Amino acid sequence: MQTAFVLVVIAVTVVAVEVAVRRLGGSTPLVLVVLGVVASFLPFVPPVVLDPELVLVGLLPPLLYASALQTSLGDLKHNLRAISLLSVGLVVVTALVVGVVVSALLGVPLAVGVALGAVVAPPDAVAATAVARRVGLPRRLVTVLEGESLVNDATALVLLRTALVAVAGTVSAVEVAGSFLLAAGGGVLVGVVVAAAAGRLRRRLDDAVLDTTLSFAAPFVAYLPAEQVGASGVLAVVVTGLLLGHRSAVQQTARSRIAERLTWRTVQFVLEGGVFLLIGLQAADVVAGAVESELGLGRALLVCGVVLAVVVLLRLGYVAVVLRLARLAGGRGEVPPWRVVAVIGWAGMRGVVTLAAAVSLPTSTPLREVLVLAALTVVGGTLLLQGTTLPALVRLVRLPAPDPGEDVLAHAALLERTRDAAERRLEEVRGEGDPQEVVDALHDRLRRRRDRAWERLGRGGDLRGPGQAWVRLRLEMLDAERAEVLRVRDEGRVPDDVLRAVLAELDVEESILDATDEDSSQRTRALRSPREGGCEHLDSAPVSDGDVGADACEGCVALGEARWEHLRQCLSCGYVGCCDSSPHRHASAHARGEEHPVVRSAEPGEAWRWCFVDRLVG
Repeated sequence: MQTAFVLVVIAVTVVAVEVAVRRLGGSTPLVLVVLGVVASFLPFVPPVVLDPELVLVGLLPPLLYASALQTSLGDLKHNLRAISLLSVGLVVVTALVVGVVVSALLGVPLAVGVALGAVVAPPDAVAATAVARRVGLPRRLVTVLEGESLVNDATALVLLRTALVAVAGTVSAVEVAGSFLLAAGGGVLVGVVVAAAAGRLRRRLDDAVLDTTLSFAAPFVAYLPAEQVGASGVLAVVVTGLLLGHRSAVQQTARSRIAERLTWRTVQFVLEGGVFLLIGLQAADVVAGAVESELGLGRALLVCGVVLAVVVLLRLGYVAVVLRLARLAGGRGEVPPWRVVAVIGWAGMRGVVTLAAAVSLPTSTPLREVLVLAALTVVGGTLLLQGTTLPALVRLVRLPAPDPGEDVLAHAALLERTRDAAERRLEEVRGEGDPQEVVDALHDRLRRRRDRAWERLGRGGDLRGPGQAWVRLRLEMLDAERAEVLRVRDEGRVPDDVLRAVLAELDVEESILDATDEDSSQRTRALRSPREGGCEHLDSAPVSDGDVGADACEGCVALGEARWEHLRQCLSCGYVGCCDSSPHRHASAHARGEEHPVVRSAEPGEAWRWCFVDRLVG
């Protein structure tokens, strides 16, 4: 009963803190750690002792798997060099340097110091990217930080395992290299095998419940066998999650993907928050253990402070030297390298893996209490020092945040391509007996979805166009439909199974319509396409960043009307016409009639172009 009560309290606390942080601002991981530290010293709070196996086997695999599912495999490939230098090179350097420092300060064997170095080396993806996304870091940096945090866990735990073997005896350099290769290669191999087997199985599952159950089992099926053969279970879990997430669009049904996504988001939220709260709850026992150690609390705190300083300064120096020498920090040259280097170097908050590794240190490890205190100090110190100041640093160096307008533009351009593919398939599969009104309705649905996307551009993100009006009115209709179903339910005239089925249909449609639209009006620079060119028409058309200055559609003015939504300018002759969300669609009609392929947006603050022939934005 006491365990159940503690779990309920942790879950409620995590939810309450997240709600408060969303309203008041701040860092959820940091607030949870501080709450845990304060609670650990309260007399009425029972001590919470973590079982190392519970953390390493019960919490770490699902957390890593949930992160891997949401990580883009393509983005990882594009940033592989930077991620490798951080997730392998920096972890090894940190472990060795911390090992030397701790060995000198405490007089313990170098292997013991390296073990602590491996514990505090890996930054935490949750803490770093939570801050990164809130302050609006460039996506490439977020990808690098996420990729580093996924892979560095495996590096750190392999180093920890090797260091603990050395503490118990002697180990040669050849044995260390062999152990590392076995852990890395074996982890990747196990992950690939598990992902392939799970993928084949889920192709045969058309039930979302069974598919989600398989997804729950996947991280443990990958972790446990890998650990049994001496490979890295962490790496096996990461590879499994990356591959299954990458192939989910072709291996799962739509219902299974939706169910899995929502389920893992919930699991990840609860586990991440719970772990940070548990980190703080260890404080009282860890401090008490350090007080009772032969060093005494004063010297132990000195060692903790030195380790924290070494970890923070070493990351800054390593990133500044290695990444700049490798020419990886500047992206495409859009941002001066030192700004990016500063942010990457300062985004080194520790968290879940450091806790898991710290509590897994054997009780026979020399000065274990001091080592665990040092690990918790690094977690709390980096969250407090770096987590609270990273937003200010990002604002200071003026890194450009992802432009919501560019996202809206890319979204609309992609829907144009999907519409073309859908219409081609419709013409291929329609039969002579298919009613024309059905075909027309399908075309109209595609057009309406496309128009809603384009309407989010222009005039400060004005959402009063016909597509958005359709969404608003349809949502009102759905509310009326649901209210009627509930009245019928209260009358008891229809079986409950039928009522639930109808309500589920309404919920699915509302969830699609009620998706939150990002406001594209918060733009700090001219809206351009995220890429240039892509076809011969775009390559040969002029490029301009300035506003067109047009305020009317020439075709609508000639008709004596003013019913346009957004304006487009022909780059061949300068004609200004209305977009396809407008009733008359003069821009596309002009392009067809005059065979002028490329237009640009004539809306204020927009400089993107569109090719009507190849249907590409550029």
